[in-house]
Amino acid sequence: MEYIHKIKSPVGTLTVSSDGKNICGLWIEGQKYFAKTLGKDVSEQNLPVFEDVRKWLDVYFSGKKPGFMPPLMPKGSPFQKSIWNNLCKIPYGKTTTYGELAKQFELENKDRHMSARAVGGAVGHNPISVLIPCHRVIGKSGSLTGYAGGIAAKTKLLQLEGVI
Repeated sequence: MEYIHKIKSPVGTLTVSSDGKNICGLWIEGQKYFAKTLGKDVSEQNLPVFEDVRKWLDVYFSGKKPGFMPPLMPKGSPFQKSIWNNLCKIPYGKTTTYGELAKQFELENKDRHMSARAVGGAVGHNPISVLIPCHRVIGKSGSLTGYAGGIAAKTKLLQLEGVI
């Protein structure tokens, strides 16, 4: 059984999913791959973990760095989870590139070459938007490329963090 809860935000309505204890998904309404990792047995409820997410989002959307993180349990392949883990290491108010993430992966996985394109695929399939900050990944020229929630949402999130 999975649970969902909807939260209004400055970037649109967010649908959050949980296994009852951990956050498994957070999608901006209309985003690419919306609820792709959500199972078929779903109930809409307001759980304590959803209140934690709401508190985190309230701090974040006020333009401040939240000092805590709700428990996260994204669903994906080991490769995707590795990339998503590295996304969580990008500091608030900072950005990185797909190429830099690929180099980081290579350092952590000796003798395994990784392309920026493969990293981009994993970043694009991040099932926990905003909390796992895929919006902080930009093109090597500094362009705001590829955000499943849309470039307008990515711009808004980076503006909140004082990046642009």
